[in-house]
This record gives sequence, structure tokens and C-alpha cells, in this order.
Amino acid sequence: MPPRRSHKKSRAGCQRCKARKIKCDEIHPRCGNCMKHGVACDFEHPNIVVDSLSPEDTPRPTTSTSNCDSPSTSTLPPTPSIDIGTPLTLYRNPESLPLTTNSKSSRMMELKLLHHYTTITCETLAISSPVSEKIWRNTVPSLAFTGADFLADALLAVSALHLRYNTPQDQELVRASHAYMASTLSEYSASLSKGINESNAEALFLTAALIAFQSTASRIFSRDDSGDLKDRSDGYVLPLSWFHSFQGVKAVVASSWQWLRHSGVVVPIIESQPALNLDLSGQNANFFGHLLNGVEDEVVGMDDDPASQQLTRQAYQHAVAVLDWAHKIPHTGAPLVFLATVSRRFVELLETRRPRALAILASYFGLLKCLDGVWWLKGVSRREVMGIISLFDPDDEEWWPRLQWPLQIALFDGDAIPSNIWGADWDAEKAMVAEANQNGNFVSHIELLSQMFTTMQNMPSSMPDALDVIAHQTLLTHARSPHHQVLFQDDTESPH
Repeated sequence: MPPRRSHKKSRAGCQRCKARKIKCDEIHPRCGNCMKHGVACDFEHPNIVVDSLSPEDTPRPTTSTSNCDSPSTSTLPPTPSIDIGTPLTLYRNPESLPLTTNSKSSRMMELKLLHHYTTITCETLAISSPVSEKIWRNTVPSLAFTGADFLADALLAVSALHLRYNTPQDQELVRASHAYMASTLSEYSASLSKGINESNAEALFLTAALIAFQSTASRIFSRDDSGDLKDRSDGYVLPLSWFHSFQGVKAVVASSWQWLRHSGVVVPIIESQPALNLDLSGQNANFFGHLLNGVEDEVVGMDDDPASQQLTRQAYQHAVAVLDWAHKIPHTGAPLVFLATVSRRFVELLETRRPRALAILASYFGLLKCLDGVWWLKGVSRREVMGIISLFDPDDEEWWPRLQWPLQIALFDGDAIPSNIWGADWDAEKAMVAEANQNGNFVSHIELLSQMFTTMQNMPSSMPDALDVIAHQTLLTHARSPHHQVLFQDDTESPH
């Protein structure tokens, strides 16, 4: 048995850390553990009494049992799109409580984060829309000041993560990022549990969007926060929290559209997205059509239930249709729509690591190569594509050839990918966006989603995946039109 490594014991830790028998980093005026848990520290408040603190009084981390995200992550709040009982891994240390300290250092940190958000971070939240950028810069902070504490904490959390991106070793920013997001999730969850109404719909939508940004950007620091994922026994970890958080935005929109449709804040942000123009007929040649080769045999072999087979078939077809659409206009931010539009069934297929679903996901991350200049997407394409490919056998004659496009794109070294390598005409991109927007916009599509959501609410609760069926029937009806457009492949659950 190897000898124990020597270490230096410290008796200068705070009283709370001593009571919990954990190592204190001894940072003043508030140690890292107390900052992380949102509790008072006797470094900052010497008169605090913590002698009676018991293990039961101390918040404990909640870890997910899923093998699809980091084991040291927390659970998302119960957004309307996901069953409250479903663990959705996203952040570490969910036990953190809202920040309550009024120390000078904390005030200066908040001023630093707010300044960075309004001068720099807000510009990175809108891919190609000056109107949206102005809203994120001016309107969102103003709305947060009206009492939406969870929105204020969310923008500070994203700002802290952005600053951390530039100075990754700054432990104060690490703690601030975790603490503010933990506070956001706690208050956001509490507000959702009370119900969405006219007074909080805008703030909840914007907070859901910021949570989605944070979820995506946090992946950058996965090695620092949870260890090198590739060294873990289960290998590459799928970023399923991205789907959960982006579909949480979809759920808030669907359940509160009666108020958001008149919002001067939300509507311009939604309108900045290019209108979806999906070909769901399957009759026309498309770039990613090879990902559907053999889908019928797979569907039939997976399940004997015709209804379940239809939902699985639909999930694959719709996901590929979104890829084809985004592939033609990637610089508009269109690829990000994929995360919110795919169905719950597709996410389930990813959770079980079906090869077809993984190949589709690899192609999606290939699309993100065009957005590599955005800080919260920097390096995502290469990292995730290589991770997904590690799950396949290079001798797999069925799937390895279908992974060559995302692999080639992810490994491309250069500022601009030639159109012959990408597989689409860059010169036609702007014309295609204009043509799609002439046939409708995102708001008109959300009207359809809202109607479907209302229909689902009136259906018996015993009907599983009711909106999956409604969505499928709606898609088939509209797919007969040569200019078919659809917003979401939606199977949203009703708010809890």
C-alpha cells in the first residue's frame, strides 16, 4: 500500500467549514464554500454563531444518476417542457442559495459583472440582429430591476462566465458564475411553480434563454469543473442538458404566448430568427438524406407498437429536415434552432445512444463550425464531433462513412470553409433567408405551436405523448404544401 501523501493542515479556516469538516480555502472576506452555498461566513461576519450547525443544516450537492452529463452537475428547475420528476443535469452545486451579502467586494463584483454584460456580453447573445442586441443591452437589465431577481442573477451569471472565458483561472469569477446561476435556478423554479402570468412571462422567457446560453457555455469548462470527461469510465458525455434548457425556452413560449405575442421585448427577439422552411415530404434530394437510409428497418425492429414506430420515424425525419434547412443558412444562427425544435422522442433516442441519432447529432455539431467565432460556441464543433465519433467503431461500415462530413468540417483549419467542402452555395444564403421570411416568420409559426399546446391541455392526461401525435398529424397535413413551414416538432408537456 503506497504511503499517504503529506499535506499541510490549516487551522485558519472559517467556523462553518470546520463544523462541516471540509477544507476551507481561507479566502477573505468570504471563503469559497460559503460563497458557493450562499451562506454567511464568519470571515465577513465575525459575530456569526455556527457552533450548532449540524450536517442536516448544511446544504448538500444533488447529483444526477444519468450517464449522459457530468456526475457533478445539478438539476434544472421544473420548466413547463419537462416533467418535474425528470432529472435534467446542468450545473454544479444546486444547493447554492440567493446571494445576500452586502460586502464591498460583493458590490464591486456585481458592478463589474453588470458593466461587462451591458458593454460586451450582450453583444454576443444576438448572432445577427442589431435589434435583439439593443434589447439584451438595455431592456433586459431594466426589466430585471423591476423585481425579477432571477433575471438579474441570470445576466450576472452569464456575464461572470464570459469573463471567466477570458480569465479561466480567476476563482472569484468561478464562484460568482456558479453562485449566481444557482440563485437563478432556485428563484426561477419557484416562480414557475407559482405559474406563468402576464406580469412575469417576459422575465421568465428571458431567464430561460439566459439559462440556455449558460448551459451551452458551461461545457467549455467541463474539464475544470468536473474533470476530463474523456478520462471517465463511461467515455464521452453527451450534452443533453443543452436540449433540456433550449426546449425549456420553447415550453415557456408555448405556455405564455397569450401574453408574449404582444411583448415589445420578446417578439423582436423571436423575429430576429430566420423562418423555418422545412421539406418534410421526403420527395426531394437533400444534403443529409443519407442519414435516413435504413430508417424503416430500424424503426420496425425497435418497437412493435405502430404509434411508437411512427413517433420514432417522425423524430428522425424532422431532425434531418432541420439539419438540411440550417445547412443552407448557418451564419444566421439557424443551427441553434435544432436544440429547441427536435422532439422529446429524438432526445430519448440520444439518451439510449442510437447510432442514427448520434450521427444526426454529429452533423448538427458540424453545422456549428460556422459559429465558431462566438465565445460560447468556440471549439464546440471540434470537441463534440470528435467526442461522438469516439463512440463509433472505425470498422463500422454502416455508420463510419456517414460521419465523414462532420469530421471533415470539425477539423477544418481556416476562417472560411469553401462552399465545395461545406456543400452549399454561400452566395445564395441571404436570398434564401429573404425568401423564407416572405412566406412567414417565427411569430406566425409560434401561433401554430400555441394552438397545439392549448389542444394538448384539453386532452385526457392518460394519453401519453399526446402532442407528439398532434404534431405528427399537423406536419403531415402541411408537408403536402411545397412551401411548408413549421416552427417546432413539439411534444411539450403542460406546465406543472
